[in-house]
Amino acid sequence: MNNRKIDDLDLEILNILQADGKVSNAEIARKVGKAPSAVLERVRKLRRSGIIKGYECIVDHKKLGRGLTAFTSIRVEEGVGATEVGEKLAELPEVLEVHYTAGRDSYLVKVRVEDTESLQATLAKFGTIAAVRDTNSTIVLTTVKESRIIPLPSSSD
Repeated sequence: MNNRKIDDLDLEILNILQADGKVSNAEIARKVGKAPSAVLERVRKLRRSGIIKGYECIVDHKKLGRGLTAFTSIRVEEGVGATEVGEKLAELPEVLEVHYTAGRDSYLVKVRVEDTESLQATLAKFGTIAAVRDTNSTIVLTTVKESRIIPLPSSSD
């Protein structure tokens, strides 16, 4: 990623896109008071610079049979800075996030599965990775907030 300078207009565009990734270019242009062609060029530059990494569809995991969310701390035996285990964990479809962490445990992993039996099966998969030494899971009872939106200042701040 290059070191592209972000200005107030970029921040406005990013805030709009984070709120609704499907918003049309014409709607963004209307909201920021610029020509659609100027906005399109801004969005293209934001993508080229790597600031905008992509767009995604957010689905209701419960309606798709993945009602149980768990966070699992994983202790491994691998060299400092090595992330081979993390890469193997990331290959599992029920694993949504893998974070390499500092401290006692090496990884914090977010999983979404059907139920506790499915969680048990997922933990067993973790155990098949040679360097995994210990896991500790926390089951989510209720999610109060879950977001991928990065708070950005607006031009009025």
